[in-house]
Amino acid sequence: MIDNYLMRSLMYVPSHNNKLLDSSARRDADVLLLDLEDSVPVFDKQLARDNIKAFVQRDDLKGKLIFPRVNDRESGELLKDLTQLTIEGIDGFLYPKSTKGEDIYFVGKLLETIEYEKHFPVGTFKLMALIETAGAIVNIKDICEACPNRMVAVVFGCEDYVTNIHGKHDDEGKSIFYARNAIVNAARYAGIVPIDTVHIKVHDLEDLEKEVILGKKLGFEGMSVLNPKELPIIHQYYSPSEEEVAWATEMVELAEEAVREGKGVAVKDNKFIGPPMVKMAKNILAKHNKIQWKTPQE
Repeated sequence: MIDNYLMRSLMYVPSHNNKLLDSSARRDADVLLLDLEDSVPVFDKQLARDNIKAFVQRDDLKGKLIFPRVNDRESGELLKDLTQLTIEGIDGFLYPKSTKGEDIYFVGKLLETIEYEKHFPVGTFKLMALIETAGAIVNIKDICEACPNRMVAVVFGCEDYVTNIHGKHDDEGKSIFYARNAIVNAARYAGIVPIDTVHIKVHDLEDLEKEVILGKKLGFEGMSVLNPKELPIIHQYYSPSEEEVAWATEMVELAEEAVREGKGVAVKDNKFIGPPMVKMAKNILAKHNKIQWKTPQE
C-alpha cells in the first residue's frame, strides 16, 4: 500500500485561512495536512471544513496527497470532520492524540461505516496517526498495526511529547531520541511510513539540515513542515541522490545478471551483493521513480 505514496514532506496548513490554503497549492510539499485541530479556533471549525471541501476541487493539486488533520475522538468534532470530508479529492486523515491502538481502530470503524453509507469501497480513506504522548510511544506497535487496511504512516509530534514526559528540548535531541527510534522501528515492522517531527527552530536552516540528516540515518522517510522555506532542504536529503540512484541501478542489474547466469549471488569489488542490499537498491529506485513522476506535475 505505501508504495503508492511519496511522503518526503508533510506541510501543516490552517484550514480556516483561505490565503494560506491558496498558497499551499503552489508549494512543493508532497502531503498537505489541512488542519482542523489545534491551529483552528473552535468557532472556525465549520468554516475550515467548508474551505477544505472547496479547496480539493482545484485542478492544480495533482501529485499532492491531501490528509486533513481531524479533531480527536473526545472533541465532539470528529464525526463532523469525517462525515463531511469523506469526499473525492481527500486521500485520508491524520488522527491526533493517538494513545493506543483502540483509537485508530475506532476511527477506522467510523470510516468503514461512512464509506458503506456513501458507496465508497471499504478502505478508500487512509489513516496516519500523530504520535505525541508517552502513552503513544508505549503503545506504538499496537497503533501501527491497529488498522492494516488503512494505516499508511505514523507522524511524530515532539512538542506535545516533550511536554507530556516533563522533558526539555536540548540541542542534541536527547529528550526525543528514544521516541524517534521507537516510532521508526514500529512503523517499519508494520510496513508503514515513519515521519519525523517538525523542526521547531523554523528560521535556523543550518540546524534543520542537521536534523534531517539525523532523521534519515534513523530510518525516517520524511518530515513534517511548518514553513515552506524548509522544503528544499528536506527534499534534498529525503530524495535519492544521483550517486544513490546509480549505485542502486548497478546493484539491481548485477543481481538480475547473476540470476540469468545461474549464480547464487552477485559479486562487486570482491563483496557479495546479498538480498538486503538488493532490496535497499529497489527501495531507492522506487522512491526515485515516484519523484520523477511527481516532478513534471508541479
